[in-house]
Amino acid sequence: MLFRGQGKGLAVVAILMGVSASMSVPAKAADALYASLGETTRSPIGWVEFCAENPGECRGGASQPRDIVMSQTAWRDLVRVNKWANETIKPITDMDHWGVIEKWSLPTDGYGDCEDYVLLKRKMLMDAGWPREALLITVVRDKKGEGHAVLTVKTDKGEFVLDNQNENVVAWTETGYRFVKRQSQSDPNVWVSLGDNRPALATASSRDR
Repeated sequence: MLFRGQGKGLAVVAILMGVSASMSVPAKAADALYASLGETTRSPIGWVEFCAENPGECRGGASQPRDIVMSQTAWRDLVRVNKWANETIKPITDMDHWGVIEKWSLPTDGYGDCEDYVLLKRKMLMDAGWPREALLITVVRDKKGEGHAVLTVKTDKGEFVLDNQNENVVAWTETGYRFVKRQSQSDPNVWVSLGDNRPALATASSRDR
């Protein structure tokens, strides 16, 4: 399904924010994000509480999976959003920020950890008209084996990752991460296992500056 024109609003927003990018549309990434999606699993710690406080961000219910058509405009928008959020939000752990081990929140005060970056990028794209079904919050283990959260974007050219530890938008295969779980395309409040069954708090990977 095509989503033509949805990138235009975001492109204007990005220009007004004073950020720019000149990148070509990437070649198709791996045909499938994972060999197969596992069974449903429990949501990450903090997600249910976030939804209770921000019901509008978690509104969903069953829907049809949809992928983005990766145009030049769409690619530039992904790069701009990733870069702007990474440069604008200052990293801080939830313990230092809120006094708790794990709390999901939109970084409205300019501070957050990895999942807060993801929530902001997801909201920016959805507010610009991108389909929620193509923007999936994903829990991974980073190169140090620590829990981390990224935003997976499903496109007709493969799966790409927006990450507060990387100003570049890259194919999932280029992250070096081990994927643990992510939102279902069919329902944002359903989470599916991706192979690494060890618990993974997505709290300690705010990008160093």
